[in-house]
Amino acid sequence: LAGALHSRRSAADFAAIAAAEGTHTDEATFQEWIRRWRRREMVRIAWRDLAGWADLEETLTELSAFADAAIDVACRFAKAGLTERFGTPRGPDGAEQPFVVVGMGKLGGGELNFSSDIDLVFLFAEHGETAGPRPLHHEEYFVRAGKRVAQLLGTPTDAGFVYRVDLRLRPFGDSGPVAVSFGAMEEYLQQHGRDWERYAYVKARPVHGAEPGFDGLYRDALRPFVYRRYLDFSVFESLRAMKELIAREVERRELQQNVKLGPGGIREIEFIVQAFQLLRGGSTPRLQTRSLLEALPQLAGQKLLPAETVTDLFAAYRFLRRVENRLQEWND
Repeated sequence: LAGALHSRRSAADFAAIAAAEGTHTDEATFQEWIRRWRRREMVRIAWRDLAGWADLEETLTELSAFADAAIDVACRFAKAGLTERFGTPRGPDGAEQPFVVVGMGKLGGGELNFSSDIDLVFLFAEHGETAGPRPLHHEEYFVRAGKRVAQLLGTPTDAGFVYRVDLRLRPFGDSGPVAVSFGAMEEYLQQHGRDWERYAYVKARPVHGAEPGFDGLYRDALRPFVYRRYLDFSVFESLRAMKELIAREVERRELQQNVKLGPGGIREIEFIVQAFQLLRGGSTPRLQTRSLLEALPQLAGQKLLPAETVTDLFAAYRFLRRVENRLQEWND
């Protein structure tokens, strides 16, 4: 690793590696390369974690930054093959349509672990046809691109896989299209969005192709959907139902001792924080963050929880995340 164990890597470092090395045009070669790259980076990050050379925040940040870079280079590979066959999707002004990939869960929060699935939602700006010899409707182009990315990252080969990709958080879940337009997303949130989706979209973060239109979608549709302007009493019953569902699932699967899912585990701390974000985030902008490590201290600062409770939760979360990382490093 030529001394790489002794230094951290930034998002720009990962992007530079992808740009320099991820230029393969043959699919088998690309699949082999990206899997070996993942293995190298996971070993490097795990080594620094185990040696005590990186704190928890650095480890989670690097794991997330690598995932961003891997998703980005997979998107570029997928789009290159489609564009060669069908042409480029363009808007009425002739500009290329962005393929927006939204990361959810721990990836969206920039706090990914070593072997988590990645939850992705695929979006595109507007409908139309590609500009090429074999025109394809934009929706079909981006649906194919999304499926391609999931295959490139998730298909097991002799070198393993990069990430298991979960697409079930998209509008209408498994019954909905793999990619939807900005307009369709906005309409879905307004007419069909449920409270558990508000909970999920607290973490929504663009990890590829955000420019230039996603900011408008987030401002006009996603943020108002997640963060209501006034204290939302209707969400109490939904949060209670979600908590009961989690508890029943833990009992059914006998996960009482599970570090992530069991009572007092990682998910319960996440639930506490995100519940307060849903309830108070609309009137308290400081709670409008995707990062649990940023949001949790705000619960004391805004006097939503006693300071000593927040201190205990913060220490417990950091400890449990370290334990989870070590277990996953061993199992991988």
